[in-house]
Amino acid sequence: MRFLHGYIEQLEALDLEPASFDVIVSNCVINLSPDKPAVLHGVRRLLKPGGEFYFSDVYADRRLADTVRSDPVLYGECLGGALYWNDFLRLAREAGFADPRLVEDRPLAIHDPALAERVGNARFHSATFRLFRIEGLESACEDYGQAVIYRGTVPHHPHRFVLDKHHDIATGKVFPVCGNTWRMLHDTRFAPHFQFMGDFSRHYGLFEGCGSRMPFDAGAGGATTGAACC
Repeated sequence: MRFLHGYIEQLEALDLEPASFDVIVSNCVINLSPDKPAVLHGVRRLLKPGGEFYFSDVYADRRLADTVRSDPVLYGECLGGALYWNDFLRLAREAGFADPRLVEDRPLAIHDPALAERVGNARFHSATFRLFRIEGLESACEDYGQAVIYRGTVPHHPHRFVLDKHHDIATGKVFPVCGNTWRMLHDTRFAPHFQFMGDFSRHYGLFEGCGSRMPFDAGAGGATTGAACC
């Protein structure tokens, strides 16, 4: 183990080998970065093919007003720097992460009346995403008639494997997946833990059930915005 001092927006300046990391993690700091695209591009540069960026952060249901983004107190509370949910998805795709996957999310309540007054009508969610560096991922979840079976061999997860909010895979059960999900399991460190069925030789259209709403939407039930489906 070694510790390096640097800036999250300038990962290329650190003594880190490109395409050498299986997993990069982050906990609620990207919202504090003044250059979020640079963070995502820097992370992708460091990931191996099949590697993933697994991280939690704070997101807003709208683009925040300048008065909110420039407020030092709101910034320090991880609110002023929060990205609009759809802007994050666009930035992730522009950085080369074609299919961002939402793992979990929850609304953030602002209990301080003064802070609530400053943010106005904006609402916030805490969310955990995983972004895979995989070539060939499509912009939507396409159906190729594929399926997987989880072997129950990931340490500490003998009964089920949770890839994201829409993929809770029970051990030993045939689980239909879209092409992107198939690649996220087949082309990554998870491959030894699954049996794979099917290929990409025949296409059946869009995979049924692809979500298109934000967690902020009334009645959305936490569905993703073009991010996981199946």
